[in-house]
Amino acid sequence: MYATLSPLLVAASILGLGAASSAQDGPDDWVVEADMIYTAAGDPIEDGRVVVSDGKIAALGGSGSGDTLRVTAVTPGFVDLGISIDTGALSVEQTTETAITSRVADSLDLFSYRWTRALRHGVTTALASPADYDVIGGLCTVLKTGGGSDLASREVKADACLRASLGPQPSTGNRTPSPFGEVSIYTRRPTTRMGVEWVFRKAYYDALNAKRFGLEATPEQEAGFEVLAKTLRGELPVIVRTVATQDVHTAAFLKQEFGIPRMILADAAEAWKEADLVKACGAAVLLPPAPREGRVKDRFANDTYLFALDAAARFHELGVPIALTGHATADPEATLARQAGLAMRGGLPFEAALEAVTIAPARMVGVDDRVGSIEVGKDADLVLWNGTPFELTSRVVGVILDGHLVLDPRAASGDDE
Repeated sequence: MYATLSPLLVAASILGLGAASSAQDGPDDWVVEADMIYTAAGDPIEDGRVVVSDGKIAALGGSGSGDTLRVTAVTPGFVDLGISIDTGALSVEQTTETAITSRVADSLDLFSYRWTRALRHGVTTALASPADYDVIGGLCTVLKTGGGSDLASREVKADACLRASLGPQPSTGNRTPSPFGEVSIYTRRPTTRMGVEWVFRKAYYDALNAKRFGLEATPEQEAGFEVLAKTLRGELPVIVRTVATQDVHTAAFLKQEFGIPRMILADAAEAWKEADLVKACGAAVLLPPAPREGRVKDRFANDTYLFALDAAARFHELGVPIALTGHATADPEATLARQAGLAMRGGLPFEAALEAVTIAPARMVGVDDRVGSIEVGKDADLVLWNGTPFELTSRVVGVILDGHLVLDPRAASGDDE
C-alpha cells in the first residue's frame, strides 16, 4: 500500500515551508535580538531587541516572555502596492469601462502560490488591484500575504483606493462600432488613448453634474458617484497605471482638472522624464521592477518604455513620495529587496530605499497606523536578515507575520528561492 501526499504538503515541501508551518503553530511571543534594527521610523537601533506579544510589537528593548531569535538585522515587513495576484480578466467587469463600484476582493484567489512566494521574500502586506482592462477598474483592498484562509482574517483595509488605467490597456480588444461589423460587448469605445481619457473625464463630470443639477440616477450610479466624490474629498486615493510619458502628462492634467488630492502613478516607468511635472501636480509614484535590459515591456501595447535606474533617486531629491514594487513575479530580480538594492545602486540612500518598501507605500494607502514601521503597538510584521538589508550578499532568513513565525531563521536552508 502506497502512502499518498496531499498536493498542499507537496507544495509546502517544494517551497521549503515545512519549518515555517510548524513554527506558525508555536508561541506568538518572541524576542528578536539583532545587531541592527531598522525601524523606518527613526534612527537605527544597534544591538537592540524587538519584543513581540499577541501579534503586536510590545516593546523596543527590555525583556519578554517569548522565545529568542538572534539575527543580524531586522526591518519592518515590506508593503507592496503593485502585487499582481488576481483572476485576470475575471477580476474586472468587462461589460463597462467604468466599473467604479466593483471590488477586487470578490475575485481574489487567497490560495495562490504567489502569496507564499511574496511572503518568503519579506512582503507581509499588499495592495490587491483589479487587472487593467477598464478605464476605472474598481476598488482595491489591502491585505496580509499570509494568515487565515478567509479574507476577513487577512484584510487590513477594504476599499483602500480606486484603480484606474490610462494608455492603451483599457482600449485593447475594443472595436469601433460599424454597421457592417460584428456586434459584441467589445464593439464600443474607447479605442484610442484619447478615448480612454474621455471615458475617465466623463465619469467624473457625470458625478459632478448629478450633484450640481440634482439629476436622477440609478442606485448603482449613485454608489459610483459617491466613490468618485470620496476621491475628490481626499478620502480615497486614486492609483492610476501610467507607463508612458504621455500617460503621465494625462494623469497630471486630470489630477489638476478635477482637483484629485491623492493620486498614485503606478508602473510609472517613464515618469522620471517628467519628474518636475509630477512634483508640481503633487502625485506619488509607484515604480515598476527595474528591467534587466533597461526597458519595461507592455504586454497590452506590444511596446517598450525606457526606464532609468536612478528614477527613484531623482524623485527622492525632489521630495516626491515613492514606492517600489516587485509585482510578485517569479523573477528573482523582481523581489522587493532586490528592487530596493537596485534603487540604491541608482543613487537612492539606504533609509529612503527602506521607506520605499515599507512606510511610504503604507502611507499612500492609509494603513501606516498598523504596518510599515517597527513601532510599539503596530502589527508584528518583521523581516529578519543574515546581513545588511538589500546587499547582494544578504538575504531574508526569517519572517514574522502578525506575531507568527512563518519563516524560521533557525531552519534557514541557504536557498532563498
